[in-house]
Amino acid sequence: MSKKEIKKEDLRRKLSIAVAMLLFSSHRLPGVRGWELKKRLGKKYVKIIEVLNNYLNNIGLQVKIVFEDEEKFVLNEESLEKARFYITLAKPLTVSEVKGAGWRVEDVATLAMILTIISSKGGKASLSEIKDVLLTKLPKWKIESAIERFIRKGYIQISEENIVYLGWRAKAEIDQKELLKSMLNLELKQSEEDKK
Repeated sequence: MSKKEIKKEDLRRKLSIAVAMLLFSSHRLPGVRGWELKKRLGKKYVKIIEVLNNYLNNIGLQVKIVFEDEEKFVLNEESLEKARFYITLAKPLTVSEVKGAGWRVEDVATLAMILTIISSKGGKASLSEIKDVLLTKLPKWKIESAIERFIRKGYIQISEENIVYLGWRAKAEIDQKELLKSMLNLELKQSEEDKK
């Protein structure tokens, strides 16, 4: 085998290890930390993830990196090692695809409202504040059921003081800036229609 063939085979092996690590979680949470990838793949694990991303993009997936403390974020080796790497969809699902995945439109709207409230409040909001907003649209029993379901699925988390934060899944799967922009556009359209 030539050096080039050996390098290709080594890359292929490392790519398959990376996919296995990212898809088959051995933790309570899916995905893996950067330090775990570095330990198995070597110092150039970020390059391997970039190559993997190119392959995954062909089938509509991507490796998403969620950093631990996004408020004090600085991109460096240490923050990458602490970050969690996930495989997610590269593009948002359409409404029919969301329905096909088992979500009801009402659930998607409820989750969008909760995440928008949290994001607009700097990443945390009180549970009572969220419930008050949702009560204008939904009955109390549906709100409580939805909140419990979103906690179980990892979209939100609640502290002992009843403060609601974004969960691991919301950070990995949902573009917060895009969500806020979409909700703002809806509000602007609604206020224009109300003026007519």
